[in-house]
Amino acid sequence: MAGKSANVTARIQPDIKRQAEEVLDRLGLPVSVLIDTLYRQIIMTGGIPYPLTVPRLPTRDSLTGGQFDEMMEAGCGEAAADKGLPIEEAFAEIRKGI
Repeated sequence: MAGKSANVTARIQPDIKRQAEEVLDRLGLPVSVLIDTLYRQIIMTGGIPYPLTVPRLPTRDSLTGGQFDEMMEAGCGEAAADKGLPIEEAFAEIRKGI
């Protein structure tokens, strides 16, 4: 096996780095091993080893006025019926999709 002497440098947002490294620490996986594994998967698969897609979430710009009003009315109805989630649970659900 060849010695490791090449470096990879990337600039990322500090909070993203911190959050990812917290997960890797819990897994007991050094960043260098993760990068090495990713590079090996790129070589083996001949591409990115996971799908790169843009989620198709509705945005205000993609909705008609009627669609937007309908969505807001449904949300208000859920709030009035106390069908919401506590903020911690809502953010946990959002993070699952990221």
